[in-house]
Amino acid sequence: MPDATRQESAPPEDAAPVEDVAPPAESRFVDDPAAVLPVTPALPPGWTVARPDAGDPAVVERLTALLRDHEARGRGWPGSDEAAVLGEIGVPAERTRANVVVLDGRERIQAWGSVHDRAGGRMLLVHVVSHDLPTAEADACASVLVDWAVAQAAAVGSARGLDVQQIDTGAFAADERLHAWLAAADFAKVRTWWQMSRPAQDEDADLVTDPHSWERSGVRFRLVRRDGVGLPEESDLRAVHEILEDAFTDHFNSWAETFDEFLHRLREDPGHRWDHWWLAELVDRPGEPIPVGALVGTVSESQDGPDGSYVSYLGVLGTARGRGVAKGLLHSIVADAASRGRDRVGLEVDADSSTRAQEIYSALGWRLRYVTESWHRDVPIV
Repeated sequence: MPDATRQESAPPEDAAPVEDVAPPAESRFVDDPAAVLPVTPALPPGWTVARPDAGDPAVVERLTALLRDHEARGRGWPGSDEAAVLGEIGVPAERTRANVVVLDGRERIQAWGSVHDRAGGRMLLVHVVSHDLPTAEADACASVLVDWAVAQAAAVGSARGLDVQQIDTGAFAADERLHAWLAAADFAKVRTWWQMSRPAQDEDADLVTDPHSWERSGVRFRLVRRDGVGLPEESDLRAVHEILEDAFTDHFNSWAETFDEFLHRLREDPGHRWDHWWLAELVDRPGEPIPVGALVGTVSESQDGPDGSYVSYLGVLGTARGRGVAKGLLHSIVADAASRGRDRVGLEVDADSSTRAQEIYSALGWRLRYVTESWHRDVPIV
């Protein structure tokens, strides 16, 4: 097994603050929930809505507990931690996100909604309601979260000058309670996703000669270049962005995203590390290497075991398909994970795509862990 310490030879990502990357425009959301929900007749007497206070440890702890219980009931185990919650409600997220909580008569948080201005025309929604509530109260909370999200979609769509704003929310395939709420609120199930995982074992470190940089059949696979303080070269980051934008143009629900939006969003991820970004380049042609593939990985931290790696994005330009670019990038992140002592590499694949990509991943060792769904609602902008 290669020396895992060599993976950390460059300065850590923690040394690079988010402000080093220009953020997108100011928030397009309405900060005050009362401004978009002036009346909440669905809630029981004494119940209220408010913004969660990211600076209150009790609030973060409660939201983490709600989210982990939501995950455990939906797929069989929890995975999120306080860092994931702060990624939604913390100060850095305020430029692109808004949050609301529903408080019962004792001011205990019973539901949480989070919206993310993801890209022009697409707004993500996180929808979590306590499973300890009686049906009527849970239904009331769910209704308020949807009403709030629709109002926020109208605000974002108006600020962007759109005619229609999409709300995109995810659900575990087994979460029939959430399915019923979404269907009643005019959401439609539009896609199924396989969440897959592959073991990372000691021998996988030998899949490539060096996950930092290696070549095969005229293709070089390398990490994005970084300067002396750990920040990557802008030209490499722009190459990653351009490849992913081009590669995903014809994919389901793909929306254009500016370079600044892309970079700011990915750096908000608690698992973000610059030394998990790879480029694939053609080096068998005259002139400068030609970037044709990109993989953006993250760290999947565990509370009670080895960490894992995760493939957040993998894109290959059409002109380079058939040259083993995707396979080489996947081998790079698996070898990297093994050399770090991690035990798995996860990814998400579109199970409804005609490309049948899940079969390719299965052939490379990935196996299905659980299934999620995408539900959409289009909000007309008046």
